Amino acid sequence: MTGADTPRPLNVLILCTGNSARSVLAEAIVNRLGEGKFVGHSAGSTPKGEVHPQALALLRRLGHPTEGLRSKSWDEFAAPEAPQIDFIVTVCDNAASEACPIWPGRPASAHWGMPDPAAADGAEADVARAFAETYRVLSHRIGLFLRLPFGSLSPSVLKAAMAEIGAASPPADGA
Repeated sequence: MTGADTPRPLNVLILCTGNSARSVLAEAIVNRLGEGKFVGHSAGSTPKGEVHPQALALLRRLGHPTEGLRSKSWDEFAAPEAPQIDFIVTVCDNAASEACPIWPGRPASAHWGMPDPAAADGAEADVARAFAETYRVLSHRIGLFLRLPFGSLSPSVLKAAMAEIGAASPPADGA
């Protein structure tokens, strides 16, 4: 139970168009790396209605819990009973001409565009590699984000730091 002196976990909402791959992977990563201090959520502006099977397979292979992961509308997070969102990250790929959702309000926000692994074609191994690479990049960026000194950053510095993280690529030999 959270006491008066214990801050509530910070809520991170990862938005994408379909909420079936990138944003769901990011939700799982935030929930693991956030260690209870951050809670990951994901949603889409036009959700597919189901999580991509490759996303679920990858998360299970990496030991992430997958119960409760689902493709959902961002409208759920605009409802009065929704958790207070502290950070919004969009992960849709502007280069692919995807329409990125826009979130109103005061959460700190950033765009971390990346290709949709669900759009990868080819052999099953090629699609699996696309999902693994998406996970690797998201894990790197989320790790950087979670290490920011939130209490000492002004809103403008936080926004700039989040934007810079969106351009960060993991080392070639990183996991």
